[in-house]
Amino acid sequence: MEMKRNVAVPLLSLVAAAVIGLFLVQSETAYSIDPAAHDPGVRGGAAGAGDQLPELSTTQAAIFADGRDTFEEVDAVADGVGPRMNLDSCAGCHAQPAVGGTSPAVNPQVAFANAASPSQLDAISAFVRADGPVREARFVTNADGTADGGVHALFTITGRAGAAGCNLTQPDFATQLANKNVIFRIPTPTFGAGLMEQISDRDIAANQAADQGTKSSLGIKGKPNFHVAGRTITGMANNNGNDGTIARFGWKAQNKSLLLFSGEAYNVEMGITNELFQTERDETRACQFATHPNSISDTEATTPLAASSAIEKFSFFMRFLAPPTPSATMPGGAASITNGARVFASTGCALCHTPRYMTGNSAVAALANKNVDLFSDLLIHDMGVGLADGVSQGEAGPREFRTAPLWGLGKRIFFLHDGRTSNLIRAIRAHASTGSEANGVVNNYVNLSERQKQDLLNFLRSL
Repeated sequence: MEMKRNVAVPLLSLVAAAVIGLFLVQSETAYSIDPAAHDPGVRGGAAGAGDQLPELSTTQAAIFADGRDTFEEVDAVADGVGPRMNLDSCAGCHAQPAVGGTSPAVNPQVAFANAASPSQLDAISAFVRADGPVREARFVTNADGTADGGVHALFTITGRAGAAGCNLTQPDFATQLANKNVIFRIPTPTFGAGLMEQISDRDIAANQAADQGTKSSLGIKGKPNFHVAGRTITGMANNNGNDGTIARFGWKAQNKSLLLFSGEAYNVEMGITNELFQTERDETRACQFATHPNSISDTEATTPLAASSAIEKFSFFMRFLAPPTPSATMPGGAASITNGARVFASTGCALCHTPRYMTGNSAVAALANKNVDLFSDLLIHDMGVGLADGVSQGEAGPREFRTAPLWGLGKRIFFLHDGRTSNLIRAIRAHASTGSEANGVVNNYVNLSERQKQDLLNFLRSL
């Protein structure tokens, strides 16, 4: 197996979100912007993403296309959306630079909020801006001080077509914001997700164990989001909520598989129940307008595509999405990008943002024994007080986040889990704060020449 392990710490906990004033002691204002080096901005040209994997069979290509259509569908009350939700379409959140990506420049949540009856419009909180990013909101604690961490949906179906008789109120975001009890996340991109799903736990663990001397000297640790040491075997306690294997999807690597990721998002973000999550998050009787669960496999269907449930179709769409295509020349030219790749390694960035894994065997030829140039170790790391969100998920604690995959970075608009900045330099600098495993690497970055910094930024924007 080819696996390069000499590339670094969460240099960018990019894409879905936490801005809790209690923890933002060292954020964008912790450092000034470098005077010479600059973020080249979103890379121009074609999207370079959104296509199917090469080598899909004719049947698999049809499944991909059908899944994409379902991913793009806008659901209404009659389809089961709500009673509380953040949007009415998967593709609305996952849109940049193509369907399956992350938050677009224009936030669809604003138009969605304004689509209800004028007399019953949901209020648009200050953190939901027309110029983005798309956000979900979580409360850190409950009123009694116990841990919350759950998503509190921004909108309701009250006042929407087909929801007569349903009268719900929104969460009191104003009070919770004043109490510094709200954190945010933005959508994670799903390009190449099927390849990520096929990386073995064994390889993730081997990569974790590699280069320990260098990692230790920089303060890098990292751990997988599962409980038991090594693999789950007879006689070892399994305290993971799933099966004791390494989870890898989501900002805190809280989900193991794309099917689980899809089922949870459909229920949490859109309020649509499904075969994985069969009960409503809000069971107010007057606000139920669709058969439960809302989206399940059709056992009476005459074709496989018609039989599949929506979350299965979402899963296949993401599983068969090709990874983003990097640029060899943009921005800054080939020489600068090549130099930037060297700087990325020498500063220690690659020690967490692992450039390459490989998949193992798969029943799908397009996913079997393929390079996965994702630039992530898929581990969770302590990012210190500056990026902490106060929320725990699985074995990921209040300050821990998965190393964000960097492939596709050149086309992203918003950075970090809460989308707090669109400036790549600020995103890098925000990784340094009290207790962060990235402090050593960020210090190496600070000590680079302006030319080296620019080459590094060009490299990152070429991905």
